[in-house]
Amino acid sequence: MNDAVTKPKTRVRTKVERPRLYKVILVNDDFTPRDFVVMILKAEFRMTEDEAYKVMITAHKLGVCVVAVFTRDVAETKATRATDAGRAKGYPLLFTTEPEE
Repeated sequence: MNDAVTKPKTRVRTKVERPRLYKVILVNDDFTPRDFVVMILKAEFRMTEDEAYKVMITAHKLGVCVVAVFTRDVAETKATRATDAGRAKGYPLLFTTEPEE
């Protein structure tokens, strides 16, 4: 007698969740030069001159601006590197991360 024929086959489906995404946020300050902010946005976030300028102006007007959305590791790395680049030049430039809703 063949047991494989009489037993019902059960399939195990593993549910794969997409990784949670995080926003990188530029926080405005009154000391970091606009050109420097644009340069950092272009270098770290690979933005065009126009994209970087729009993000910088939005942060300037509203106080903060979402720069981009990444997985947690990438968002935190980019935010840290961009913030550190400002600190290296003596500016209080700040990028933070928070979970996307």
